[in-house]
Amino acid sequence: MAVAPGSSQSYRLPCHAPREHSQAPGGGLRLQLPEILGDCHFESLPLAQGLTLVHSRYHPNRPLIEEASSCHAGRLLVITCALQGTSGYLDTKGSSLAFRAGHTTVTAFQASRGERRYGANETVEQLRLLVGEALLQQYLGPARACELLGQDALQLLACGPTSRASAGHLSALAQPLGLQQPPTLELHIHALSLLSLQLQALAPAPAVPGRRLKAAELERLQRVRDLMFEQMHQPLTVAYLCAAVGLNEFKLKQGLREHYHTTPQRMLLEIRMGHAHRLLEGGCQVAQAAYQVGYRFPGNFSAAFTRFYGKPPKSVFGPCLLYTSPSPRDLSTS
Repeated sequence: MAVAPGSSQSYRLPCHAPREHSQAPGGGLRLQLPEILGDCHFESLPLAQGLTLVHSRYHPNRPLIEEASSCHAGRLLVITCALQGTSGYLDTKGSSLAFRAGHTTVTAFQASRGERRYGANETVEQLRLLVGEALLQQYLGPARACELLGQDALQLLACGPTSRASAGHLSALAQPLGLQQPPTLELHIHALSLLSLQLQALAPAPAVPGRRLKAAELERLQRVRDLMFEQMHQPLTVAYLCAAVGLNEFKLKQGLREHYHTTPQRMLLEIRMGHAHRLLEGGCQVAQAAYQVGYRFPGNFSAAFTRFYGKPPKSVFGPCLLYTSPSPRDLSTS
């Protein structure tokens, strides 16, 4: 069927329609829709058994309906982070999903068939993490994984604005997947971190026997996190955070470990690095980004950024100013 660019009539692309694809030694796959539909493609990269990263970018020249069917055995958890544009999914039983820029949607699939829908002349970019049932069982245990995935063909588990913590990992994952290379350790780490953030909300760890966080403690822990976002430019210390929220050091560290599965140092580092990445993408100089996230010396910031993302700040934007002086001994630079 011929496609007239700019036509307002929807074009339906069947599952069996030919798509141009290329495979790389590293295991990555790039799939391209017919060029006459516009620039529509996605790249997938298996990071581990049961863990696949998919980066899609569609810009159809007319309304597009792409038929889709799950080719995965067993149940699947899908984390969809919409980076740009709006699209929808409708399965054969009438269930529907909407994906909007700046939002993260978590769904459970089991042999689902349906169709993806895109508007004309709008760029839709999404990052998806596909998690197999066996991998979820490894991290959650069989009972909790089964309860989370359910038995429905399509189940919406969560949908909301992408968190600041997730945004930092997305910035690293949304780079070209490098189909000529095997998946890197950094990609694997960021993917698992993104998965961990979602599982903390969807399937929190069972309470420790004899230990139950009180509502007041939870509020104080949330205040600690808020302070990190609000004052990341300051040399924050554990002692300061404890005094600010009224918790002793033991309860602060234990609470963050039990509720957020992290440490004060790691939480602050993730918050700082996520914000720094967004500043650099927006055109901020390396030194300016360093100061705004709490580093007095750009050289120390550059080293921390490179360890966290596996690439230097100048690869995101402009030249990096290097200094050799030591950094202050705060939570993330000590």
